Parts: sequence; C-alpha cells; structure tokens
Amino acid sequence: MKAYTFRKEEKLCSQKIIGEIFLSGTSFLCYPLKVVWKDEVLPTLFPAQVVFSVPRRLFKRAHDRNLLKRQLREVYRYQKSDLYQLLEAYDRKIALMIVFIAKEKAEFNLLEDAMAKIIAKLKKKLEPQH
Repeated sequence: MKAYTFRKEEKLCSQKIIGEIFLSGTSFLCYPLKVVWKDEVLPTLFPAQVVFSVPRRLFKRAHDRNLLKRQLREVYRYQKSDLYQLLEAYDRKIALMIVFIAKEKAEFNLLEDAMAKIIAKLKKKLEPQH
C-alpha cells in the first residue's frame, strides 16, 4: 500500500528557493493551474518540495483561497507517487510552485485531471533525452 501523505518536509517554505524558481525556473500551463519548477538542491530527503498558491486578487476572501489550497494539496498528495518514483530513479530533486489561475472555483475532479496532466508533463520533461 502506498503512503498517501504530505509531510511538512515536502512543503517548500524557503523564500530564497521560491525566488529562484520565479527568476530562472521553467513554467507551463495546465488550466486551471500554472506550474513553475526548477531542478534544485533541496535540504530534505524527499525528491520534491512544493508550494501551492492562490492569488488574492482573484479570490478576495481568505476562506476561498484556503479551500482551493487544501484541495490542491489533497489532489497532489494522491498523485505524487509516480513523480517521486521517476525522480528517485534519476536521482534528481525539484522545487515546484503550483498556482491556481482560474477566476472561479474549480470542481475537485477538474483539479484531479489537471494535476494528472501536470505530473505526466513533468515526467516527460524530467526524463533524460536519448
């Protein structure tokens, strides 16, 4: 059985690393989510650290932003194992930022589909080119 957890060590908190992701990271869009990521030397045992963001200018009320971030964490938690296997196989670590960009709240199953597409795209980009 897989461990569907999201530990504190998997959460990206370093303002320095978040800044580096924005300055020199790679990004792509998978509506309603935008992903910015970068290969990074992380101070953790986990192969990826992630931060979720919902802009205040799109959702004025904190409870709306918190609900969306909670849903994003939940969706990521269930689907991260494929990404982790690939990263561990190639001995790589990445820092990820996932930003919700839609102007209205999204259904949970739409977020699940978008996260599956994101992980598939990341796996494709992370595999070494032959």
